[in-house]
Amino acid sequence: MNSAPASSAAPAAASAAVPATAVPAPATAPAAVPAPAAAPAAVPAAVVESDLQIAGDILAVQHLLQPAREHPVTVAEFAGLARSIAEDRASWEHLVQYDATTRWYHRLRTGPGYEVWLLSWVPGQGSGLHDHGSSSGILTVLDGELTEHTPRGRLSHRAGSQRVFAPGYAHEVVNDTLDGAVSLHVYFPGLTEMPMHSCSPAREEHAPA
Repeated sequence: MNSAPASSAAPAAASAAVPATAVPAPATAPAAVPAPAAAPAAVPAAVVESDLQIAGDILAVQHLLQPAREHPVTVAEFAGLARSIAEDRASWEHLVQYDATTRWYHRLRTGPGYEVWLLSWVPGQGSGLHDHGSSSGILTVLDGELTEHTPRGRLSHRAGSQRVFAPGYAHEVVNDTLDGAVSLHVYFPGLTEMPMHSCSPAREEHAPA
């Protein structure tokens, strides 16, 4: 009986040994890049504190707020009063009368330290040269046109124009047109005198102007 052939040698034994491959050492890591320097801290802007910022809520600091004045005090406020009356025609237009024989005027309003007069002017009527004593004044033309004569010359004032004058200011106001005119005069303090100047060419009674 034939015997089985001898088994072949194991492949692992027959194979030549595989030399170990050397693993290259890792390259040197690059030097760390330094972090950028921190930006300098911002310098806070100077804070200007107002009374309201210091006190807080504006609704809680009514003592810091000036109450609205009921009556004018400054020249600008008196000029504003005259403009507001001029714009409110319903408050004065129905009162105006024209009188060819005498000057017509009506005290429209009074307040602490001032008064407001409404005047009409028929053609040719004038005030005569005068001043207003210790009172300052604001003349506002409401309708028509008036001419003002002063030592410095002649000025024409049409509807809407205003003229502010100080105590002792002398002028003569005349209606040189062929139509009636209306003007508003604010005096502060209230008019107590209106000295007439003897060189006045016109002869009129001492009405506000």
